[in-house]
Amino acid sequence: MQKPYEDPGQAVAELLGLGSHSARKSHYPELIARLEELEAERNRYKWLFEHAVYGIFQASLDEGLRAANPALARMLGYSDPQELLGSLTERAEQLFVGGLAELQRIREVLRRQTGLFGYETQLRRQDGQVIDVLVNLLLKPGEEDGLIEGFVADITERKLARVRLQQLNDELEQRVEARTRELQALNRDLQLQIAERERIECQLREARDAAEAANLSKDKYLAAASHDLLQPLNAARLLVSTLRERNLPGAEHTLVERTHQALEGAEDLLTDLLEISKLDQAAIKPDIDVYRLDDLLAPLASEFQPVAQAAGLELRAHIPQLAIRTDARLLSRILRNFLSNACRYTERGRILLGCRRQGNTLRLEVWDTGRGIPADKLDAIFLEFNQLSAGRAAERKGVGLGLAIVDRIAAMLGYPVRVRSQLGRGSVFSIEVPMAADMPVALEEVPASLPVTGDPLPGRRLLVLDNEVSILDSMAALLGQWGCQVLTATDHAMALDVLQGRAPELILADYHLDDGVLGCEVVRDLRGHFGREIPCVMITADRSDDCRRQLQSLGMPLLNKPVKPGKLRAVLSQLLRDEAAS
Repeated sequence: MQKPYEDPGQAVAELLGLGSHSARKSHYPELIARLEELEAERNRYKWLFEHAVYGIFQASLDEGLRAANPALARMLGYSDPQELLGSLTERAEQLFVGGLAELQRIREVLRRQTGLFGYETQLRRQDGQVIDVLVNLLLKPGEEDGLIEGFVADITERKLARVRLQQLNDELEQRVEARTRELQALNRDLQLQIAERERIECQLREARDAAEAANLSKDKYLAAASHDLLQPLNAARLLVSTLRERNLPGAEHTLVERTHQALEGAEDLLTDLLEISKLDQAAIKPDIDVYRLDDLLAPLASEFQPVAQAAGLELRAHIPQLAIRTDARLLSRILRNFLSNACRYTERGRILLGCRRQGNTLRLEVWDTGRGIPADKLDAIFLEFNQLSAGRAAERKGVGLGLAIVDRIAAMLGYPVRVRSQLGRGSVFSIEVPMAADMPVALEEVPASLPVTGDPLPGRRLLVLDNEVSILDSMAALLGQWGCQVLTATDHAMALDVLQGRAPELILADYHLDDGVLGCEVVRDLRGHFGREIPCVMITADRSDDCRRQLQSLGMPLLNKPVKPGKLRAVLSQLLRDEAAS
């Protein structure tokens, strides 16, 4: 009796007639190696077939199922793939919810073409439960009996998730609709109070109508809010800011202040809705880098100093020489919300912006001496449209989205947010940020605070570029009231005409002009025409990350519409001071 071969290669060689002649055998090592590779490949495919997470089967259009893997058996509730084998015609009524008629339709399709891909259907498990599946079928060429190979994926959970997502979208639409109705009621009250301000009333009505139309579609709403709503709102804010700086009789001054508060509330609502929608759609991606702490916190302290003073509060900032690793824009958004709420809910006393070092993290804190938050409301304040309704919060028409946005941004960045509060004593909001070992060079173009060496604006010659005439008129009125010599233009040709061969000292340009022209392109052409780097501020309703990065690469400061007059004045003053110092 012949001994079994211990070496598979030896067995193959014997079959080929090479085993008894070592000289001949040495001439065919590649063949033996190839046969071993084929055997290993067959075992590999067999392993994949048996351990695949998706169902795999082989069947004949005429004879039925020939092979099925364990995943398909489990998917259909069988313990052994052999239980699935057999005639397709016999199993059609059991497996297909559509029965034999659906099987016949599939056969007809495969007889006309070589495959059926992305086919969604419903199959019935052994226990009678119906599941949704996605099937890909491939007809093997050259097979007389119509041999097909199929791949089956269970998409039941995916379809259920899609239904749940649609339910959530419907609920969000209902909330937006409810808030829009409240905004409409507010607008009607404003129209009664400021009837003589026909131009502002018209712009608010257009904004309201745009908001109503936008409710028909979430995407349409976001597009309209980023331009059609913010454009007239920007003009209204500039006009009202111009009026606020004038000496008006008492009654007129009260109307203007109420208009300012209403527009501020509308602006906050639109801005927060835009941002929370972008966060929910994962349209914002963190841009992590290393920043000096003073480069982030000092501008915030400078921004909120006049806000605190106007509310009769003292704002202090403690900023050590440390560096953190974060997304500067998103972290600033969180801290800006903390500071804004501190100013809003503190009637008297102080606000402190500071930090505490904890190992490799830095806890940024905003303290206030406000009314405090009840312990049972500490979790609820981070929910959408949730706000404290007493005192100055009600007067300022808070929209209740700020802390919901903070919660989403913090979750995206992976930074813990905490709040401590005592009724009648005040609150502390904090966020923990990872520290960086290296200290970057200070940003000279971002001052910690504005120098107090006098007002640089009176008498300066400024050019305003915008395709909206109402924006040009509003901006000209505000800048003129600050003592500037203002020239306005809607495009490059008009700018050259009004400048009359003399370069402006600074340009304020809208990012999107008519006919697809970008404001930064016009500024570049004007700089080339006059042969000098004229300082420029870009103003836009476009809040996308792409727009922000593009303007950062061009070294142009960016202000979003609606423009806050205080921030606009601070940026213009700093640019003009820097230009004078250079």
